[in-house]
Amino acid sequence: MTRSHTHAAGRRTGTTSWHGGRSAAPVPPQTPARRGPGGRRLLAALLLVGLLASVLPWWLGTPAGSLRTTAATLTAAGRITGLVAGYLLLVQVLMMSRLPVLERWIGGEQLARWHRDIGATLLVAVLAHLSLILVGYADLRNQSIVAEVGTLLGDYEDMVSAFVAAGIMVLVGFSSMRAIRRALPYELWHLLHLSSYLVLLLGYAHQFTHGAQLYKPGPVRTGWIGLYLLVVAALLWGRVITPLAFNLRYRLRVADVVAESPDTISIYLTGERLDRLAMLGGQYFRWRFLTRGCWWQSHPFSVSAAANGRWLRLTVKVVGAHTADLRDLDPGTRVWAEGPSGTFTAAHRVRDRALLIAGGSGITPIRAMLEELPPGAALIYRARTPADVLLSRELDWLAQARGTSIWYVIGSRDDPGPRELMSPDGLRQLVPDVARRDVYLCGPPGLVEQSVRALRRAGVPRRQIHLATFEL
Repeated sequence: MTRSHTHAAGRRTGTTSWHGGRSAAPVPPQTPARRGPGGRRLLAALLLVGLLASVLPWWLGTPAGSLRTTAATLTAAGRITGLVAGYLLLVQVLMMSRLPVLERWIGGEQLARWHRDIGATLLVAVLAHLSLILVGYADLRNQSIVAEVGTLLGDYEDMVSAFVAAGIMVLVGFSSMRAIRRALPYELWHLLHLSSYLVLLLGYAHQFTHGAQLYKPGPVRTGWIGLYLLVVAALLWGRVITPLAFNLRYRLRVADVVAESPDTISIYLTGERLDRLAMLGGQYFRWRFLTRGCWWQSHPFSVSAAANGRWLRLTVKVVGAHTADLRDLDPGTRVWAEGPSGTFTAAHRVRDRALLIAGGSGITPIRAMLEELPPGAALIYRARTPADVLLSRELDWLAQARGTSIWYVIGSRDDPGPRELMSPDGLRQLVPDVARRDVYLCGPPGLVEQSVRALRRAGVPRRQIHLATFEL
């Protein structure tokens, strides 16, 4: 049976104690200043200019009338796609670098979307480059494609590593398909994805040995080498130096592990200088717990409480071996963290008011955001049963402290009550001004996809819809 009810602002009074003497701050954190899209637009413009600049040497260096034969045309197309692929590979690695300035400007969610879209284009460009060059060279030499492969591998320096790099790209692209990615263990998928760094290494040499625009000394070759050096420097800064400095400064460790429900736990962390930690509600870290069985795995989890200068908290649903091991963490266990990341925050709002839609454990980043959103927000919390509702006492306290209206919508997705409430008309009935609000969504993919469709039909512009996606 479906039941839904509303906790309007002021339903509960007083401060709710959360755990072990840790209580909500008497005055919730202030709403952070709004961050505009200027940084994202600037970077997009720079990337587009870089793409045009990557093929400009071919345009300037190719004489008019030189593409009169089929072989010449195919070879020229192969060289163009090779330049595009080389540039897109550098962009992909840059997006994987976790460079702090990119995290602040773009956010992990948007970087993940760009990375996914550019990755598909990169794979097509690599395959097109390989195919066009093979067919063009084979036509030029009047031999079969199989014979041409043998010629390139046997007679051309650095071509074996280039073919291996192309094979890795295909493997990474194949493993990134949604159905395959969901079937693979997270750590295996992540390891395969990290192998794309080998593509940068293995594909580097043949570009400068055989690339028609890059093998000659000059400004073009020097510029490309400079791009490689910049990307490698960004990778070292974002992946090594910044995390090392963060963990040496804050020295996080486990303070306590608390059961929120039979399959959900909250992990409280303490450390040093937490009052100086620049973190927004809704952001996430990549956490590595330095204890037996856990130290080799790094997983993204959002914080479930806004920064308070004393402790951090992440709330985790137990869904596998790694998260089950987190139940047994001992107080004092050291924690290696990378972050904070993400634009799923109050600072990235477009409008003055917000609607938040959470499903199951998707409440965790939204719970933290509620402390920082402007008053007057509305929350729809979907859960299958009352036992699946997490952090309800804190949500009730925030309803009073932040003037938030909360609807707990209980039941399966096929029950008529939730289906009606999550329809365009149902959303407009609950929140009449929904089209003039930012909408933050976090939960199972089915709920998110259904909600996005309903919100668009209810008139919510796409730029006002914010989705929480954690990891590449």
